[in-house]
Amino acid sequence: MFYRDERLALFIDGSNLYAAAKSLGFDVDYKLLRAEFMRRGKMLRAFYYTALLENDEYSPIRPLVDWLHYNGFTMVTKPAKEFTDSMGRRKIKGNMDIELAVDAMELAPHVDHIVIFSGDGDFRPLIEALQRKGVRVSVVSTIRSQPPMIADELRRQCDNFIELDELRDVIGRPPREPREAPAVGGEPAMSDEEE
Repeated sequence: MFYRDERLALFIDGSNLYAAAKSLGFDVDYKLLRAEFMRRGKMLRAFYYTALLENDEYSPIRPLVDWLHYNGFTMVTKPAKEFTDSMGRRKIKGNMDIELAVDAMELAPHVDHIVIFSGDGDFRPLIEALQRKGVRVSVVSTIRSQPPMIADELRRQCDNFIELDELRDVIGRPPREPREAPAVGGEPAMSDEEE
């Protein structure tokens, strides 16, 4: 539930939202996403969190990061760490949970409602702390994927769970064909285990 006069902030865990939308078979149109939540309240900020591979000549996520930065999103990035696992596979690590949590706690006194786009159960204590400060918290993720992309404890803690699949017609677009380059740098490559 949203109220038109409430001050609102969005906190988007880029890799988590990407994975949830991909599991449902669509891509997020961030222009539509921002417009949708501007209609729901007085949006103060829309944060987007992602790790970037700095040593690659081309990062598949760089165009998205640049577009978001120029179109009203507050970008929070850090260099991703690249390593080779015990099986010799190239892995990317770039967890942004702490950055998101710190920003949400700092902004809490200035907003009435925070929307977190992530199903990561690590955010349950953050939601509890925000609620103690009088902030309502909605979480956007999905239970319609196999397995569900939202941790049960997160869904139970939040004030309002928004099923991502129900936003498909409002913020979605058909998925683009993947490029041949390996998906790295935040969204396409990281899973919760790798973060």
